[in-house]
Amino acid sequence: MHALRNDRGTSGLIPVTPHPQLPSLSTHNPRYSITGNLSSPNTSKMIDKITKKRVITASVLSVIFALCIAMTVFDSKDGSFIMADDDASVIAYNDAYPTDEEPKLLPGDIAWMLTSTALVLLMTPGLAFFYGGMVRAKNVISTLLQSFMAMGVITILWTVVGFSLAFGDSLSGYMGNPATFPFYNNVGAAADTNFSATIPLALYSLFQLKFAIITPALISGAIAERVRFTSYIIFIILFSLFIYCPLAHMTWHPDGLLAKAGILDFAGGTVVHMSSGYAALVGSIILGPRKDVKKMQPANIPFVMLGTALLWFGWFGFNAGSALAASPLAVQAFLTTNTATAAAMLTWVFVDHIRGSKSTAMGACVGAVVGLVVITPGAGFVTIGGSACMGIIGAVISNVVAHYFNTKANIDDTLDVWPCHGLGGTVGMVLTSCFCTSTVNPDSPDGLFYGDPTTFWHHLVALVCIIPFIMGMSFVCYQITNFIYPLRCGEKSEKLGLDMSQHKETIILEDEGMEKPVDDLDASSRIELGSM
Repeated sequence: MHALRNDRGTSGLIPVTPHPQLPSLSTHNPRYSITGNLSSPNTSKMIDKITKKRVITASVLSVIFALCIAMTVFDSKDGSFIMADDDASVIAYNDAYPTDEEPKLLPGDIAWMLTSTALVLLMTPGLAFFYGGMVRAKNVISTLLQSFMAMGVITILWTVVGFSLAFGDSLSGYMGNPATFPFYNNVGAAADTNFSATIPLALYSLFQLKFAIITPALISGAIAERVRFTSYIIFIILFSLFIYCPLAHMTWHPDGLLAKAGILDFAGGTVVHMSSGYAALVGSIILGPRKDVKKMQPANIPFVMLGTALLWFGWFGFNAGSALAASPLAVQAFLTTNTATAAAMLTWVFVDHIRGSKSTAMGACVGAVVGLVVITPGAGFVTIGGSACMGIIGAVISNVVAHYFNTKANIDDTLDVWPCHGLGGTVGMVLTSCFCTSTVNPDSPDGLFYGDPTTFWHHLVALVCIIPFIMGMSFVCYQITNFIYPLRCGEKSEKLGLDMSQHKETIILEDEGMEKPVDDLDASSRIELGSM
């Protein structure tokens, strides 16, 4: 996701034109400069003030992190979790719950999973507003539309063959047999004990569909402002068929390769965030940087805040719904999701403060989303204290890497999809193997911090295999797409803006200075006008 940028994207800053009545904080104003005469009293006072603020902020962040560690230690000794299996009420609940051998549809579970499915679908429009507010005004509509189109394209693809590829009969643990559920044949009201004993298979498929929708939509943030609309549609189809569906099968099908290897991914850290994040990185490299990237000015920060609110709200269905039941485990996942998100949001703001930036709305929003990403693989496996630690660690790493990535690396990931989703998912996967505990979830092993390094090593080996798979297959999908239809729009179409060049729509009024040099477009750009 994209933190506010100065020049090529310094995290936490926004390029603004100084107000004519306000003093400029530049080196040309000795009163406010910290790079001028370092011996002047005013400069010394300013340096002391900034240093004091940074020390205080770093101290507060350290105290919060220490408290989170203390919570985790307390949990490990006391065992007072919401899933404590020695509680009489929990024992009674578990004894009465249907088993795989005796499936039984439960109205409460069906109601919760219908709600969760709707919540996850709401995340895609939330993502549209989140991304749409970050790009320049001339690209808002195209960015919004890319997320919305994923809801239509992936739904049809999932119905025809996607669900079979992801959850059909396993073919060597790599992907499902496309003949298992073609056109939703054999998908109905009965439960499938391979996935859940208490909800219809059709409902399970609908829930998983919403994950399949938002994953390729996440990639659009990295290639925004320069990708052709038609090429984007072709790519997300290829990505879903050859990357998302195999990863979903390997991770969530009982016979999948990663599932059999003991890899933990409660709600999609690997399947959703790593797949989209690393595919976004490859796309950024292949498409190259945008023109006039130094003029980056977010179009609508309130859009970003609205999108963040919708994502945070919908993520409860994303993570808590992955319990696949209205159960104590769903409550635990709800709690860890909210805690990690709050911790990450505060941490991102604090880290920006330590760097010397102001507290920004954009920084808070990006930090919250990073927290949501990091906790996703471990939401149903970690304690509350562990989730807070995961949020803090993930936010620090993503913030530092995003700052470095945008100032040093010559890669234009438009909205920082890789630092926040690819890297965030990777960090979440590693931390899950550290903080997971069987006290929270009886189906989970104890992680590295609870004395068993087995899952930790398994996750590291899985990362070595998964990341090259995602990046290699993404490269192939981009090349196929580019062969069918060029990925990048013409230079003058990009300058005009994708809203006009791709869709003949704009949010910019003509009297606000919007230029429409239709007659000055190159041949490639003229073709785009009036077509996809």
